[in-house]
Amino acid sequence: MVYHIPWIYTQVRSILAVWQHLSRTEISELTKSSVLMRERGKVKETIQAMQRAGVGRLHVISDFDMTLTRFAYNGKRVPTTHNILDNRLLVDEECARSMRELLNTYYPIEIDASLTTEEKLPLMVEWWTKVHQLLIQQGIRKDMLAQAVKESGSMLRDGHKVFFDCLAEHQIPLLIFSAGVGDVLEELIRQNRVFHPNVHIISNYMDFDLDGVLRAFRGQLIHTFNKREGALTHAAHLKELQGRSNVLLLGDSLGDLTMADGVSEPQNILTIGFLNDQVEERKESYINSFDIVLVKDETMDIPNAILRFITSSRDDK
Repeated sequence: MVYHIPWIYTQVRSILAVWQHLSRTEISELTKSSVLMRERGKVKETIQAMQRAGVGRLHVISDFDMTLTRFAYNGKRVPTTHNILDNRLLVDEECARSMRELLNTYYPIEIDASLTTEEKLPLMVEWWTKVHQLLIQQGIRKDMLAQAVKESGSMLRDGHKVFFDCLAEHQIPLLIFSAGVGDVLEELIRQNRVFHPNVHIISNYMDFDLDGVLRAFRGQLIHTFNKREGALTHAAHLKELQGRSNVLLLGDSLGDLTMADGVSEPQNILTIGFLNDQVEERKESYINSFDIVLVKDETMDIPNAILRFITSSRDDK
């Protein structure tokens, strides 16, 4: 014989309901020690607002080098799209040495927390312009790019396939805004088999002649600190983004925060910053600028967890 005690049953049911609600509205990955947040409550509210609005209102804007790609692997720096071109298939030793010297000169300036963006701007233009001039002088062949990418050792972050595939499955546009080399970037994504139709890229593209030899770079120069201009002139006109007022923004530089400036009437913007290098020197400025800061995290675990929550059925909440 089974006896039902109504008040005990009701109380247990209420406790279970509360526990289930809490477990479904919390993202456990955000409790990792590598995750820093200045306003945890605001982050939670923004993610929940995005989930309530639905995937039809969401798009993702991301930097590429050191954001979608790893910063390091087994203690060694992973090459950026510009560094991938440092290959004897494409450039000679003198050019490679000059590019490395430029990197050693200007990269510390790019990440120097003591300098303002205004102070860095002309130096970034100088850096990118010199590198592009060197590459043009080499007469790089288009048909050698795929092999150079294959040999480069460049890697997308762990969990990248889940990230790209989730966005494609839910038809969420991914706008990649890169100061790197668009042709190399595309090839790297293609070789990882995640170049889906929802991916849109704004970057520095090579201009090849009829023989497939590099002669120039097309369009406006894009560097780390002028992405706002590109956002206003390019991203704002992408019809795929119309009506998508919620933005998940990923970057590894404070300059990446301007990538969403072209969004029309934004409702909710959640920014995630990958703090890869000089952590102690830059931690405070990153925490004060990004909603979520990921310290030396070589994975896409946090973006994937947030996307999993946003794309989950509201009926399950």
